[in-house]
Parts: sequence; structure tokens; C-alpha cells
Amino acid sequence: MPTSSASTTDSAKSNASGGVQSLERAFDLLERMADAGGEVGLSELSASSGLPLPTIHRLMRTLVACGYVRQQPNRRYALGPRLIRLGESASRLLGTWARPYLARLVEETGETANMALLDGDEIVYVAQVPSKHSMRMFTEVGRRVLPHSTGVGKALLASFPPEEVRSLLSRTGMPAATEKTITTPDGFLAALEDVRRNGYAVDDNEQEIGVRCLAVSVPDSPTAAAISISGPAGRVTEAATDKIVPVLQQVAGELSEALASQNHAS
Repeated sequence: MPTSSASTTDSAKSNASGGVQSLERAFDLLERMADAGGEVGLSELSASSGLPLPTIHRLMRTLVACGYVRQQPNRRYALGPRLIRLGESASRLLGTWARPYLARLVEETGETANMALLDGDEIVYVAQVPSKHSMRMFTEVGRRVLPHSTGVGKALLASFPPEEVRSLLSRTGMPAATEKTITTPDGFLAALEDVRRNGYAVDDNEQEIGVRCLAVSVPDSPTAAAISISGPAGRVTEAATDKIVPVLQQVAGELSEALASQNHAS
């Protein structure tokens, strides 16, 4: 009996270990699919992951059955609709965690504070704390905009390789929201160089006339995220920028640490 018990325990450990490995591999495949634009073939996944085709096929079959992946008519695999629900829930939770930090931004700068994520080729706002001024900016949580005309878009794309930025811009186009919107890839890449050099991004009347926005990325965020303040151009002046940017950078760093601790705790 003791021998049988020990054997059963060893088998359970082996199964548990195999189960964890399968989970890690499944999530790795989902992330590789996202990095590839959301649709890939099995051979591409095998080449990038190093896993044998039979293993990938088995994992993908399970993901398809669960609705997290779907198989296209051309036999390639695409990210499935059930991921949308998970992503939306995670975005709302991320926004909830960020609100105290955005509230401190409002207290210290006097302007409306926002948090935004890069979702596919678009910027989506996931949290906002409004300014206490009677004249203030308001962006609806859940609103989607194109990156090229926003401060948060510049902050998020500044870390991307130029060829990836050009590819994104070719997919979205660069429509002018105002006469100050950057509408050429070269102009946008030059603006991203300014972001890297200065450590922050500016939307100077590019999304809406009369509105200026200052933004920074959240370092090491589990998903590409940025925070910003927005206000009337008459208040968010060059002089105000010198005072606001260090606050933005400090709060972004603290938010990054909070998200990292949440990640480790879970």
C-alpha cells in the first residue's frame, strides 16, 4: 500500500507539472498570435515557439474548443471572441487600480487625468478623473481614437520600432482632426523622436483646437499603457509643462510599481 500511495503521489505531481506547462505554452501561443497581428499558421507558431507541430495542434484544438481561438476557412488560426470579454474586464480592472493615481495627478496639476491603452491599432481610454475647474476636458471611458493625433498615442508608440509604427499608420491612415494634426509618417516619427528625447509626449491642439495634453508611458506595464493630463491650452502652457511633467513621470513610476506588485500577488 505505501508503495502504491507513493506512486500515485508522484503521478499527481507529474500531472500537475504537465498541466502548468500546458497553460504556460497555451498563453505563450496566444501572445505570439497577438504579436503576429492576431492570425497565424501552425508552422509559423512552431517556428517562433520552438514547439513541435503535434504539441501546437493539440493546444490550439483545446483553445478553439474553448472559444479563445478560431480556425479560419484558410486553415490559419485567429484570436477568438471570448478573449474580448477577458480583455474588457482586465481593462476595467486596470482602470480601477489607476484611479487613485489619476486623482493625485488632478490634485497636483489641477487638470483632468486620463489612462489609456493600446488595443490593436487604436487607443482606448480606460480611466479618467476630471479636473475641478469649471472649464475642463472630458473624455468618455471606453472611447477609441487613432494614435497619431494624441499625446498618449505618441507616448505609447515611442518605444516601437519605426517599421512597426509605419505599418500601423498605413493600416489606420492619418486623418486630420484639426489643422495641427500630424498627417505624415515622417512627421509622426520625428515627433516620436522628440518623445524619446524629452521623456514625455505632447498633443498641441492636434486632437481638438484649444486643448493641450501631456502624456508619459507607464514603465513595465503588463500591457502598453500611458497616463496623461489634458486641459485648455491657456492653462497647459510651456511654463506649466515644466511643473506638470515631473509629476506625471513620478506618478507613472508609482503606478508601475503598484501594477507589478498586483501581478506578483496574483
